[in-house]
Amino acid sequence: MSESKKIEAFVRPEMTVFKGYAACKSPDVIAKRLGISEDSVVKLDANENNYGPSPRVANILGSYKNFHIYPDAAQTEMRQELERYTGMPSEQIVVGSGSDQLIELIIKLFAAPNDEIISMGPSFPMYRFYAELGGVRVVNVPRDADFYIDVAGISKAVTPKTKLIFLANPNNPTGTMTTAADIRALAQIGVPLVADEAYYEFTGETAVSLMAEFDNVMVLRTFSKWGGLAGLRVGYGIFPRAIAEYLHAIRDPYNVNITAVTAIRESFKDLDYLMDNVKKIVAERERLLVKLNDITWLKVYPSKANFILCELLRGNAVTVRQSLEDRGILVRAYADAVIKNCIRISVGKPDENDILLKALYEIGGR
Repeated sequence: MSESKKIEAFVRPEMTVFKGYAACKSPDVIAKRLGISEDSVVKLDANENNYGPSPRVANILGSYKNFHIYPDAAQTEMRQELERYTGMPSEQIVVGSGSDQLIELIIKLFAAPNDEIISMGPSFPMYRFYAELGGVRVVNVPRDADFYIDVAGISKAVTPKTKLIFLANPNNPTGTMTTAADIRALAQIGVPLVADEAYYEFTGETAVSLMAEFDNVMVLRTFSKWGGLAGLRVGYGIFPRAIAEYLHAIRDPYNVNITAVTAIRESFKDLDYLMDNVKKIVAERERLLVKLNDITWLKVYPSKANFILCELLRGNAVTVRQSLEDRGILVRAYADAVIKNCIRISVGKPDENDILLKALYEIGGR
């Protein structure tokens, strides 16, 4: 037996069939393949904010001198800033290295191997990713044809093993909003409910107010979308006080790096600038929805996020994705049974969206 075979025998058997996350492609890799500049790549595949962060972030990082010192393990400054921003007590706030890390911690806190979580597919794949890594079963309650949730079906799916319900709102990758009445109905089930509000700033709608009435509601948010900080990996959650304490106990002590801490501070000093960019993205989303709806071979789904999901009525989504990539335009494609033959387009700047539209006309006509 070879050395590699010997060590492989120690790998958990379930990990040998685990399906990882299909991440988006890096623009520098595409630029090199196509022989173009990286700035020429139109990146519309990962729901990032193409306006980027506040200029204050780059300015302060260039002169920062304490990178050799660990950040505050108690997250004091970040939680105080977030208390002012959210109106919720800092004691109920936990900051993570992206909201993804908080998803992982929540699952670790609530669900043991062979327990269950409920997700509503198609939805954010990281719920399944972290659950399956921990040996937790994912129960999928499918959304309807228009991607709205099935509250009765969710309630019926709850068993004694159900430890969490995950709701992305707006939903990724569909852009669908869940109504306040449906979120309340989910809270009334009594199972811990995670309302993932990664795109909150684009909607202004939140489940935070339910936390005064229900002690099983948790809310996640991120700086990746509205704040333009996706590359720094920083998100936060608002939790019942006792749950926040548990999460602080089990998270890495220095889980948010000093670059991200500094960027958060400077972002909150420049809220008007960042919110103006949010308004621009929302306006572009509405314009892009109209333009895409004019393309006869696309079925365009309504969206309240910073992206739009389109089903191809003819042609193949993977082929269209590749044709766009060959032109230096990156979008997300879906070919599985849950989202059949769809592409997801992040809303870029006006000139980027125009380049996309022109390419779609060239590929499939109007």
